[in-house]
Amino acid sequence: MAVEQEEFVEIVKSRFDKREYRRVVLKNSLQVLLISDPDTDKCAASMDVCVGSHSDPEGLEGLAHFLEHMLFYASEKYPEEDSYSKFITEHGGSTNAFTGSENTKYFFDVNVDAFEEALDRFAQFFIKPLMSPDATMREIKAVDSEHQKNLLSDTSRRHQLQKHLSSEGHPFHKFDTGNWDTLEVLPKAKGLDTRDELIKFYQDHYSANLMNLVIYAKDDIDKLHALVDDKFQAIQNTDRNRIHFPGQPCLSEHLQILVKSVPIKEGHILTVIWPIVPEIRHYKEGPCRYLGHLIGHEGKGSLFHILKSLGWALTLCAGQSDWSMDYGFFGVVMNLTDAGHEHMQDIVGLLFKYISLLQISGVCQWIFHELSSICEAEFHYQDKIAPLADVVNISSNMEIYPIKDWIVGSSLPCQFHAHIIRMVLDQLTPDNVRIFWESKNFQGSTDMIEPWYGTAFSVENISSSQIKEWMESSPNKDLHMPEPNIFIPTDFSLKNEEEKIVHPVLLRKSSCSTLWFKPDTTFSTPKACLKIDFSCPHANESSEAEEMTYIFTRLLMDYLNEYAYYAQVAGLQYWVSHTNTGFQLTIEGYNHKLKILLEAVIEKIAKFEVMPDRFDVIKEVVMKGHQNMKFQQPCEQALYYCSVMLQENSRPWVEQLEVLTHILSEDLSRFIPKMLSRAFLECYVAGNIECGEAELMVMQLESMLFEGQSPVCRPLYPSQHLSRRAVKLKTGANYLFSTEGLNPSDENSALVHYIQVHQDDCLMNVKLQLLALIAKEPVFHQLRSVEQLGYVTALRLRNDFGVLGLQFIIQSTVKSPGHIDSRVEEFLKMFESKLYEMTNEEFKSNAKALIDLKLEKDKNIWEETRFYWSEISNGTLKFDRRESEVAMLRQLKKEDLLDFFEKYVKVGGPKKKTLSVRVYGNQHLSDYEAEKNQGLDPSLVQIGDIFAFQRSRPLYGSLKGVNGRMKL
Repeated sequence: MAVEQEEFVEIVKSRFDKREYRRVVLKNSLQVLLISDPDTDKCAASMDVCVGSHSDPEGLEGLAHFLEHMLFYASEKYPEEDSYSKFITEHGGSTNAFTGSENTKYFFDVNVDAFEEALDRFAQFFIKPLMSPDATMREIKAVDSEHQKNLLSDTSRRHQLQKHLSSEGHPFHKFDTGNWDTLEVLPKAKGLDTRDELIKFYQDHYSANLMNLVIYAKDDIDKLHALVDDKFQAIQNTDRNRIHFPGQPCLSEHLQILVKSVPIKEGHILTVIWPIVPEIRHYKEGPCRYLGHLIGHEGKGSLFHILKSLGWALTLCAGQSDWSMDYGFFGVVMNLTDAGHEHMQDIVGLLFKYISLLQISGVCQWIFHELSSICEAEFHYQDKIAPLADVVNISSNMEIYPIKDWIVGSSLPCQFHAHIIRMVLDQLTPDNVRIFWESKNFQGSTDMIEPWYGTAFSVENISSSQIKEWMESSPNKDLHMPEPNIFIPTDFSLKNEEEKIVHPVLLRKSSCSTLWFKPDTTFSTPKACLKIDFSCPHANESSEAEEMTYIFTRLLMDYLNEYAYYAQVAGLQYWVSHTNTGFQLTIEGYNHKLKILLEAVIEKIAKFEVMPDRFDVIKEVVMKGHQNMKFQQPCEQALYYCSVMLQENSRPWVEQLEVLTHILSEDLSRFIPKMLSRAFLECYVAGNIECGEAELMVMQLESMLFEGQSPVCRPLYPSQHLSRRAVKLKTGANYLFSTEGLNPSDENSALVHYIQVHQDDCLMNVKLQLLALIAKEPVFHQLRSVEQLGYVTALRLRNDFGVLGLQFIIQSTVKSPGHIDSRVEEFLKMFESKLYEMTNEEFKSNAKALIDLKLEKDKNIWEETRFYWSEISNGTLKFDRRESEVAMLRQLKKEDLLDFFEKYVKVGGPKKKTLSVRVYGNQHLSDYEAEKNQGLDPSLVQIGDIFAFQRSRPLYGSLKGVNGRMKL
């Protein structure tokens, strides 16, 4: 879309949006949307450059992605390497970027007082980046490390295989992320210098007239206009035309194909795809939204409902997938059971039967209007989100929508034109189909290899007549259109709470439950959140009990789906999840019909019966989940081992898998009444609900579960109130656990280097958090950017039931975990000197950044709920935690932080406690063997048996002591 001259255009926004918007075009043709929000406590910016991986030169695949990486390093104005990211982090912000097929997006957020300088640094990406030769070589390695991480990702492999089986003359076919071969080896063999090509690509494509910028700040619009003029006017406009890629990526030979491929993980995925006219051309009519709603529906009579009743499918989703202004795909993705895998032809037949039903039924105006009303409510009563998310979303819209629709995008289908929907529906035919079928059952029966990810696959041609035969032979089931949705809210009125409650109050307490209540006094939306924690001591008393509780939660969701799916469509979400002490129910969304859904869930719990056929399906799902543990990234495996060692009553996945194989449906039928026989409900109700309503809901719960001649539940005895505790490492000890990676094909190794510090204490908390904030960017820069240890490099806080510490997480193909561990220690020595050299002004600046983070207001009821619920569920009840910690931060001195570092984090510190978990991939197995044979540094305590180690150590006391609910 061409950049228009500056003019006033009214931008569509939600009726409660009080922000001011202005679209401007700078003299260099850079198009900008300014957003002024006087209430914001974070500023943000996003630049969308209209060039992506589709524009990669032949033989330099990944160049656009590589350039995205390179712009973060340094610029002529700010030549210190990584100073941009360092500045953002030190001022409470975050930054990232990603490369799409036709766009590359750069974005950041930062505290308000640092925005102007952050924006200046950001602008230099697009004015005069340095792209030094040394940084170029290091970042090629980083791109390759990112690719190595993705090699065993089924999502990446699936997407690349779909691209591979498309026209070689269309850029959709390309490998888009790049690796060492495409960015170093192959260019060098052709006599090309990658850095020269990088600079040429930048000069050819990074023109101001191909950029769209969104600014979100606290200042008024005029000041923002002047600020943007000042910072971004120097971006060069070479007046480039946006590159278009007309035509569909698939030729006739890429249609009517059945592709069988071998995934990494256990499971069977069936993906049915059709090339279509992209919905963006008809976004007001929303044809893909309409068809995706119906084909992906999960209510009675839907395709998924039938497949589920037959025991063939676990999930189904439908809608537009890859798309641009010039091409698009409509896809249906199904996760199949083992039985479903054996009935692939029947499943495809049923899918085409449902599509035939839609064609026969015609396009239904009432369904479109129902969808439209749901979308309208969602738009006008949308929750406020972080400025960063806002600017990223809007910058994506600026190139593809008219100015007035930059905010709303395609979220408001409002024009009913049956022929537009019918046009897309008519493209979902057997003549136009591509079927991708993944299963480990195809191992050894394929004859081709996808070149970039090494996916084994084979291709068969399928005819329209074959699919018609599949339709005719598929089960004759009652497929029909959905019923009208009874959960669509119509009452959006706001409750008036006379008393302004600042923090949650304990509204009600009995032997069966507690009710914490927090009305919405901030967000003024017709929404509410309900959380109920079912503490059931029998739920986790053994590995068998834990597995059966987990299956129970999955079955409960499964049973509810046919009815509650309508609630989800209408904006009322629910989850039942397994917890450390039982299970938890969460319902959130519009408050109007929340109570109806709650009663349905509780009734299903009270009258729960095990259906053997569904039990078998869910058991299969859970088993595959355990089996796929060995295909997790090595860093995830290392974190898992860390959790098992540090958390009381943790059980290994191999044990869980073993007991699961012996569990039968009748075992679960006997177990559920026992599990529910003793329970305590911790409840939290927040949002647009009055206190009387909240009390009545909980009283109704107690009536349904705890009352009657044969109650489902009885109150807990005092001795049955549960909590879990964390293992206390020995002061001065350095523990080491080493193991081979679970997947012998994975070349990646990983290290988690954990430093345990203290149990929840406000003063200690802020010292640890401030240290982490100061160290975060130096860790990334030194270990990832300079030493190139691995793409996955992070420093994070860790919390095990209120016991806090630091953990370094690094995954690598180039260095072994033992070497990485030594580099972490060396980093800490280097960081120590930098910490001492830090000026008082720098210390105060970092402390202020952390204060600003803590004072950042919750954007919506869900963020507020997350904070308060964590205090309730952990038993800490420090509802004024932020204010208390801010007060302590204001008094903190640099000497206090140095003393903290000296005692708890410094190499050799008197109170330091570390645990290193090393996972060795196949690249480094020789190092693993050498480590075992050579013996360890005497300062290290080797952990052989995880559970013997766990039993040998004392535990921290439980923080959950409220109302006597403490483990004795």
